[in-house]
Amino acid sequence: MNNIEIATLLNGLVEISRDGTEGFKTCADNASDPALKAYFNDCAQSCEEAVKTLSVEVMHYGGNPDTSGTTAGGLHRTWINLKTALTKKDNLAVLEECEMGEATAVMAYENALRQEMPDNLRALLERLCEGVKRNHERVRQLRDEARNNPNLA
Repeated sequence: MNNIEIATLLNGLVEISRDGTEGFKTCADNASDPALKAYFNDCAQSCEEAVKTLSVEVMHYGGNPDTSGTTAGGLHRTWINLKTALTKKDNLAVLEECEMGEATAVMAYENALRQEMPDNLRALLERLCEGVKRNHERVRQLRDEARNNPNLA
């Protein structure tokens, strides 16, 4: 890959990470459980750190970092707001939507890692991907717990 292709690839991950930041903030706003709110806020902070890290790499490869999320991400946050408004801030509904968003992020990182790139960049993206996978697994676990325990939903 040349520098322009790498910067474009990285900007796609910046967009996804920015969507994650906003999505987790939206989930925090819509969750009724204080511990869940705190967890989502921590995840939003992690995504914001990824945005900053990736933005530095975009500039390193000669690009201009993306400053907005994806259209799909904005639509997804709107769906979370609508669904939770209809379900009265139902934690299960929030977790289900969050899990779908994180599954999308995992897929984006895995697709990026299939591309040719310098080893140091690959190591960075693998590290970030592992964080996204941890978030996804934890959200999936919380979602399953809420499904199995009506008191958590």
